[in-house]
Amino acid sequence: MRNTLFLLGALALVVLGAGCAGPEQKMGRGIGNTLEIARGGEFSRAVEQNSLFDGPSTGLTSGFVKGFDKTMARTGVGIYEIVTFPLPPYRPVCTDYLSPRPLYPDSYHPRKFADPMLSTDQYLGYSGGDVLPLFGSHFRIFDN
Repeated sequence: MRNTLFLLGALALVVLGAGCAGPEQKMGRGIGNTLEIARGGEFSRAVEQNSLFDGPSTGLTSGFVKGFDKTMARTGVGIYEIVTFPLPPYRPVCTDYLSPRPLYPDSYHPRKFADPMLSTDQYLGYSGGDVLPLFGSHFRIFDN
């Protein structure tokens, strides 16, 4: 009986661990979506898009509500993906309402951080990138 339970447990681990790319992507996507509430990309994009297409006053009111709604939806989908990451399906969910990849406002294009590990010219002492990116600054040094 013990051998049978041990073999069934080992088989269950093999089945759950087979094809690790799916659960790994689902967990990473879930963490990224859960952190959307701190990043605020959907919120900023909704306010920007509504301001451009419907006018500044409408952008700040209905854009605020639409951005808050999409931010909460993306955070909820992220929590769902974290909880269910070992279980199929591994494709993104709710893609008719939310894009599978995080959105940014059209006026901002994300780039890599200015980090000695990522910079190719670290031995010269000069490198570009964001100044204080953790505090939301998008000021860039040596941006050509």
